[in-house]
Amino acid sequence: MADTKPPRTVNRAGSMDRTLGSRQLAALLPDPSGARPAYRHLAQAISALILDGRIALHVRLPAERELATALNTSRATVTAVYDLLRESGYAHSRQGSGTWTALPEGRTPRGVTRLLGPRDTAIDLARAAPALPHRMLTDALARVSPQLAEHVDTPGYHPYGLPELRAAIAERFTRRGLATVPEQILVTSGAQHALTLVLGLLCRPGDRAMVENPSYPNALEALRRARLRTVPVPVTDAGWDTEIVASSLRQSVPQLAYLIPDFHNPTGCLMPPDQRARILRAAQRTGTWLVVDETLTDLALDVPAPPPFASLAAPGGTGQVITTGSMSKTHWAGLRIGWLRAPARLVTELAGQRVATDMGGSVLDQLLALDLLDRSAELLPSRLDQMRAQRAALTAALSEHLPHWTWQLPPGGLSLWVDLGEPLAAALADRALDFGVRIEGGAYFATDPGIFEQRLRIPYTTSPETLREAVHRMAAALADGLTPSSTTRRPHWVA
Repeated sequence: MADTKPPRTVNRAGSMDRTLGSRQLAALLPDPSGARPAYRHLAQAISALILDGRIALHVRLPAERELATALNTSRATVTAVYDLLRESGYAHSRQGSGTWTALPEGRTPRGVTRLLGPRDTAIDLARAAPALPHRMLTDALARVSPQLAEHVDTPGYHPYGLPELRAAIAERFTRRGLATVPEQILVTSGAQHALTLVLGLLCRPGDRAMVENPSYPNALEALRRARLRTVPVPVTDAGWDTEIVASSLRQSVPQLAYLIPDFHNPTGCLMPPDQRARILRAAQRTGTWLVVDETLTDLALDVPAPPPFASLAAPGGTGQVITTGSMSKTHWAGLRIGWLRAPARLVTELAGQRVATDMGGSVLDQLLALDLLDRSAELLPSRLDQMRAQRAALTAALSEHLPHWTWQLPPGGLSLWVDLGEPLAAALADRALDFGVRIEGGAYFATDPGIFEQRLRIPYTTSPETLREAVHRMAAALADGLTPSSTTRRPHWVA
């Protein structure tokens, strides 16, 4: 049982130490019998998992005997693995307390590297986030500068968010069909911040959380770091199977369910109204909190933007629905402005929790967000036209250079979920970097390792010319003799 729910000890500082179970680690590693020397092969795989963030830092590794049994190898092999990890700086030992993961001096986790952006000239298709036009930002800065001056005589702390911005977000929900007051809004530093606050307040380690598979990697990582037991439900090219979702809710009774019903990331699917209503009813019966991510809702390219998920609940039935949103996908991730809508009592509790680590967001960023939201009717149509043109350029380039790849054209969102026809995604992602394209394989979006190896998420958030060049380079990488067995299985970083 220790492998399914790791034991916890308390260190001298009073915080929880984390232990990685032997079967958990073995499930992430390649078969040691397939390479020689096996100990070096395993040590490289573990160090790559640490760099990728799939194994956290300062986690206790399994005892040598337990890991040897789980890997069906000798204890001497595991001893050599741990020795090599210590020599290379990826582990250290404490007398009498085992071996712990570490990071060599001068190395940066790949998750941080991805967020910082490429250091070279590679075309970056790893992140589905559009840039903000310079003129749009400079005009907004000029408009809000006088307003910012009015705030400098105040302390500037707004743990609930700037009152004017809370009111604007509430009015936005009301216009979309869900009556909302400012007291139901908490402004956050992005939708990920909102999710993290919710997990910290509503969940305890070991609680179950239902999540779509595939799903948004940062949300999956937040669930892992909260030490929740995930209950995956599939999202295919055809969308959701409501019967499976309802059955999973009924059988597992999760504390929380995280859903992306609007232009799902990464598949692009849009959940029909009847499925939303049924899932709402099923969640109400089990008392499960629904966290609905509407970050992509406004990016409706071929259909009208859907109304809020919670608006389909029966009267008075929205009490267990938390809706998150963000400026990151519609405007610019650099603003770091997001929000959540929840019952006013819960918003108060979340704001209280927030103060422990974050006294409130930047007043300047919130004023910019307010200005841009007020002008959405002017700004959003041109952005949608741009996304349609970029999506068309991407699909045309794929049809020309990689005609054997398939995909469902998403009615909105920012990316294609492409089927390569064979499990080449990790190998292609590795090889594509040599050809100047940075992209993530489908396993990056999976709840468990080893699946979606035949999938790539390809964003259309850059110019048509850049997208055509990226596809040309990926086709060249694929033509360079790439096969599923031409590279060792790459450990997947999910965050």
